[in-house]
Amino acid sequence: MTRIPEPDETPDGPAWEGRLLDRPDEEVVDQGVAFDVRTLMSRRGLLAVLGAGAGSLVLAACTTGGGSTSGATGSATASATPSAEPTSGSTAAVPAAEIPDETAGPYPGDGSNGPDVLARSGIVRSDIRSSLDGGATAAGVPMTLTLTILDQAAGDAPFAGVAVYVWHCDASGGYSMYSDGITDETYLRGVQVADADGAVTFTSIFPACYSGRWPHIHFEVYPDAASVTDSSSTIATSQVAMPQAACETVYALADYDGSSRNLGQVSLTSDGVFGDDGGALQLGTTTGDATRGYAVALTARVDTATTPTAGSAPGGR
Repeated sequence: MTRIPEPDETPDGPAWEGRLLDRPDEEVVDQGVAFDVRTLMSRRGLLAVLGAGAGSLVLAACTTGGGSTSGATGSATASATPSAEPTSGSTAAVPAAEIPDETAGPYPGDGSNGPDVLARSGIVRSDIRSSLDGGATAAGVPMTLTLTILDQAAGDAPFAGVAVYVWHCDASGGYSMYSDGITDETYLRGVQVADADGAVTFTSIFPACYSGRWPHIHFEVYPDAASVTDSSSTIATSQVAMPQAACETVYALADYDGSSRNLGQVSLTSDGVFGDDGGALQLGTTTGDATRGYAVALTARVDTATTPTAGSAPGGR
């Protein structure tokens, strides 16, 4: 059983790791995303002092999640960690243009269309396979996703410090917080703060292909950690298109029943989101396989000199 941390009593009120609690009447684990982000950033600072060995243990304690396994069973397992190495953001080619603005779809979970996971404590995490507060864990082929965000207005410099919120469907095509049977779950949703290379990495599962859409992963970019709780403050909202070869391999597995059929009825050029350019600026690169897991990577240029044209509207998928 995980021990709930006890705050320190100070003359100014209860505190944790030197910071006063935002919600003094609630437990440390229920302080909300802003407090979680500040904890994450302060622990990252320890890495420079302690080194990658001891420091990484501190960071892992803040960013990983846990929970019980549920959902589809079969050859794919949610407990495995992808052994394929993620593509390094520092060596990825710079895209030809700004990442296209896309709809956040009807299942954003950011408060713009119903439930808001971004107000929940624990949402700042790298492993998004499990629901918060010990809920279910999504089963499927293991996947790591690395997004590297570049600041186009600053000459494509790494956009360090931006917060990136990622969400996608499970192996059955359902979205936690919205789809029947999983409205109480929060898996496959998480936030990370970009490092000095502008990169964030999530551990997840390969998403399904549901009817009418090319397989994809949603993401929102916020200017900083403090902005995450306000969905209207995004500086970019877009989607990652999954490569066809990897999709065809994964969807042959029993856990992804129906995905192969759905994939055969759509293409990157006919998809309602990627169809205008075939996903040229949004197509992820992959390494790995269905046994060891896949590493998916995408470099996205974000232009803060332009006004976002998509995002919180619940249209599209």
